Amino acid sequence: MGDWGFLSSLLDKVQSHSTIIGKIWMTVLFLFRIMVLGAGAESVWGDEQSDFICNTKQPGCENVCYDWTFPISHVRFWVLQIIFVATPTLIYLGHAMHVIHQENKLREKLASPGGSRLLKMPKYTDEKGKVRIKGNLLGSYLTQLFAKIIIEAGFIVGQYYLYGFVMVPMFPCSKKPCPFTVECYMSRPTEKTIFIIFMLAVACVSLFLNVIEVMYLICTRVRCGAKPRKITSVEHPATLSGPRWPNPEDTLRQNKLNMELENSQSMGGSLDGAKEEKRLLSNH
Repeated sequence: MGDWGFLSSLLDKVQSHSTIIGKIWMTVLFLFRIMVLGAGAESVWGDEQSDFICNTKQPGCENVCYDWTFPISHVRFWVLQIIFVATPTLIYLGHAMHVIHQENKLREKLASPGGSRLLKMPKYTDEKGKVRIKGNLLGSYLTQLFAKIIIEAGFIVGQYYLYGFVMVPMFPCSKKPCPFTVECYMSRPTEKTIFIIFMLAVACVSLFLNVIEVMYLICTRVRCGAKPRKITSVEHPATLSGPRWPNPEDTLRQNKLNMELENSQSMGGSLDGAKEEKRLLSNH
């Protein structure tokens, strides 16, 4: 397991910059792939080539038949699979660490004298350095998820076409320098088949978690984008019941009513004045 220490330490840093589904994926990678492969692969596959026996004494025949049957060892194939699947996550980690470093420098400038005049504020991290997955980081995170899905599916299909998912006990071989079609036998085929199926199931779980995480991030993004925004004002910052701009049609209608009212009042006042003057003249 010492060979996996560096990779494990790097992947452990991704925990604080991932979603909850990403943390579950990381646990599956550590416990059911790296640890199981490191602890059980040597004991199960240690005799893979030494106990590969063919029913011939022709020199070189067993080596040629083994190379034809297994172009790459299962253990080395799974090691490559883990490294290739983890590479996009490590690239995202590098991007996240770069963003954290840039925004820490921005906070130092804001804390310095005259830093309050800066219009740019930290966008992706908080005061504790925790990353918010949005914007460019969200694009980087989704890109590494799609890359992991393609790589994982490619290795599963590649394993099927290389040597299938079941270890058969006997392999017929007719490659040179074998004098005829010989029969070669693999040791402990049932135990190796169980190990193959287990690693295949873990790879499928990893692929499923990546797909679920993509759907989770996309649905979260769509839901946040569709959330209605509140319109605020200075007088009423937390409600929509504040004063609104008047409708132009309502304003014209009100002005017309006011003018008619003033005209009626002026005409009424003129008639009253004429009646009062006539009454005074009649008294005299």
